[in-house]
Amino acid sequence: MTVDGGREGLRERKKRRTRAHISAVATGLFVERGFDQVTIAEIAEAADVSVNTVYNYFQAKEDLALPPDEATPRRYADIVAARRPGEPAARAVLRRLREEVRRRDRRLGLTEGFGRFHEMLLAAPTLTARLENLAREMVDALADLLAAETGAAPDDPLPRLVAAQIGWVHEQVLMDIGRRTAAGESPDAIAEAALRLLDVIESLLGERVLTYAPGKG
Repeated sequence: MTVDGGREGLRERKKRRTRAHISAVATGLFVERGFDQVTIAEIAEAADVSVNTVYNYFQAKEDLALPPDEATPRRYADIVAARRPGEPAARAVLRRLREEVRRRDRRLGLTEGFGRFHEMLLAAPTLTARLENLAREMVDALADLLAAETGAAPDDPLPRLVAAQIGWVHEQVLMDIGRRTAAGESPDAIAEAALRLLDVIESLLGERVLTYAPGKG
């Protein structure tokens, strides 16, 4: 039992290393040459794996730049579902964003070298389209969760409106980080600015949004 469990652990670690290696190689090529100029075959060759291996880990080329486990439509919904007892949905997301800013989370682009990656994303129409679609999906998933949790009637606009406000908060933070990254500011300076921005945003949100859907204990 222990031996089998150990072997399973080793296999999983090998898979994670292989996945991370392919992703890192692909990202380097995308940044160097542009997303549309790089093929899966070239990524496989540079990573010293087969094309089939790349597709075993990433279903589409876009997944190499925006991994589904990081760029997930469940982002807001998962944060809200895991919130503390009594904590309203919007405050849970605000708290999580502040935590991610403080630890310089890569999902927010607060890492060295993100500037060139950000430029690559904006230059690739398929990636910008995926990001726009992802933003809509995140709001949809959160609206569904809030409606289910609060028992809202099908024609009640509040769950979707609150979800849209939370999506707006996230969008403003990402836009500001992207703008400052393009201007060449350091991750530390950008993080400090993001925390200030979150304070301003929270002060603008109405009490109805900030107190909506407290978590159940």
